Amino acid sequence: MKEVFVTDNHIHVDPYNGDGPVIVAKKFERSGGNVMIIPNKPTWTISETCTYKEAMDLVINYTKEINDNTSIKAYPIVGVHPAELSRLIRNRVSLPIAEEKIQDALKTAYKLVEDGEAIGIGEIGRPHYQVSSEELKIHNNLIKYVMDLAHDADCAVQLHTETATKKEFEEFAKMATESNLKSYKVIKHFSGPYVDEKENYGLTPSLIATKNVILEGIKKGNRFLMETDYLDDLSRPGAVLGPKTVPRRTNDLIRKGILSIDDANKIHVDNVEKVYGIDLDF
Repeated sequence: MKEVFVTDNHIHVDPYNGDGPVIVAKKFERSGGNVMIIPNKPTWTISETCTYKEAMDLVINYTKEINDNTSIKAYPIVGVHPAELSRLIRNRVSLPIAEEKIQDALKTAYKLVEDGEAIGIGEIGRPHYQVSSEELKIHNNLIKYVMDLAHDADCAVQLHTETATKKEFEEFAKMATESNLKSYKVIKHFSGPYVDEKENYGLTPSLIATKNVILEGIKKGNRFLMETDYLDDLSRPGAVLGPKTVPRRTNDLIRKGILSIDDANKIHVDNVEKVYGIDLDF
């Protein structure tokens, strides 16, 4: 079978709570993986005193460690998980001050992208759980703020949100238009099979690599990414999908004649290069 290069578009590594960068990367590598896009984890998963900047610097260092010790090409994206805002509010930080703190952290993420230390901003967005209307308004403000920054940096944004339907894709596409951000640079992380542009309004869906989602997505086209959202948390071994999933799923579908080599390379190489503005040099 002709060689296929495989990208996991959203996979975490965590030496504090999990196996850590190199072990996770080698599991991915042995299963046929080639490229890992790695967002920083929330600060509280690292320590109670970890700052937003420290969390971002850590994931940048993790990708360097992977690149130095495996054949994997690892790239960091840096951002502020929406649950960070919720934590500030629960800790009785006023809404205006909480918004300002997150904005300052997002400026840091922007600078890291501008300096070439990261290839995008993420994961950012709004919670997958219910929050007050006042808090939700701030989350939406911050999404728009990030899209403005991403336009200036000409970089991708990975969105973490509630389960998104066609309605939410349209909402985020309008935000991107208002920011003059190219719609395809807005990635809906943990997406369902919204591959048709009539459903995703030009955004890039990053499909969670369960069998049913990928099979449904392939029926509609090849303009999507694939991910596991692997947590690398030994206390939650069954959470989301394991690091071997995307390579195994891809190659299984090719063997079964469901996914062509050309489609696989479009998903895992061409789309990745276009969205992030990088050259994987395969």
